[in-house]
Amino acid sequence: MEGVKTSLPRPAWAPGIAAAAAATVVAYAVAHWVPALNPSIVAVILGALVTNLHLHRPVLHAGTRLAGKRLLRCAVVLLGLQLSLPELAHLGGRGLAVVAVTVAVTFTGTQVLARWLGVSPARGLLVATGFSICGASAVAAMEPVAGGDEEDTGVAVALVTLCGTLAIAVLPALRGPLGLNVADFGSWVGASVHDVGQTVATAQRVPGALTTAVVVKLTRVVLLAPLVASVGLAVRRRQRVLVPAGGVGDLAEEPHAKRRMPPPVPLFVAGFLLAIAVTSTGLLSPRVLADAKSVQSVLLVAALFGLGTGIHLPALFRTGRRSLVLGVASWALVAAIAYAGVRVAAL
Repeated sequence: MEGVKTSLPRPAWAPGIAAAAAATVVAYAVAHWVPALNPSIVAVILGALVTNLHLHRPVLHAGTRLAGKRLLRCAVVLLGLQLSLPELAHLGGRGLAVVAVTVAVTFTGTQVLARWLGVSPARGLLVATGFSICGASAVAAMEPVAGGDEEDTGVAVALVTLCGTLAIAVLPALRGPLGLNVADFGSWVGASVHDVGQTVATAQRVPGALTTAVVVKLTRVVLLAPLVASVGLAVRRRQRVLVPAGGVGDLAEEPHAKRRMPPPVPLFVAGFLLAIAVTSTGLLSPRVLADAKSVQSVLLVAALFGLGTGIHLPALFRTGRRSLVLGVASWALVAAIAYAGVRVAAL
């Protein structure tokens, strides 16, 4: 009598997720050995190396794609647990105005620059979102409504990760020449640096600047949900114009076009808002919040490896010069607007 096989079939995503987990361990190890490096940028580099050294085998694709999308969205939800409304209220009206103006000008200006440089609208939108709000997490939140491809997402993540990492060294060096005191420097960092982790790393280089930087930074993060919702609604309106009631239009021949319209607020962005609400109640203990922050960091690094595997250098070199110019220009824009706002408002 033949033996009965009891093993379950291996999920298609398992090899890719295992690769993302291994890359996460390596990224944290490298960051531990070289403190100047952030695990996020190490993960993106590892992902790009795997793809461009032809190590990204088809068996890995399902898992790395899952990491780059689902894990990143889970990280966005958990990011909400680092925010609470009472903490944000301490910023005051002038501080909120500076943050809002910085986000609005950077978001709009980057897309104008993208059109001028000939960068695709989807990539320009993703780069604008990442630089104006919170780096890779913001890119992930906007991705469902941007209409781009994996390369657009990967390039946007690579740009915000690279520029945000450079900010860790550049901004503290500019504090003296720009005449910023500790509080002003913290506000400038919080209003201009992209990722939360990069904000912390930059502000920690000037003693006393961290608290202000984090409060200002997290206020920017709160604007992620309304920004994504407004873009989502605009996309839905534009698609309704293309699919008029009479069934005539560019999309009318697709029977499921209406069904594929992106929701005004992606589900994970709603989860992000819910997480903020839960934190604001004060029901979660500091230990739970600390553990959630650690999990969020790990998920983000694993997801960035997945996104990094979508960066194909030959394709990037064909269009990368314009994208790189866009990224550097957006970084300079957000830094300049934030600096002017801090000076005018005297935060």
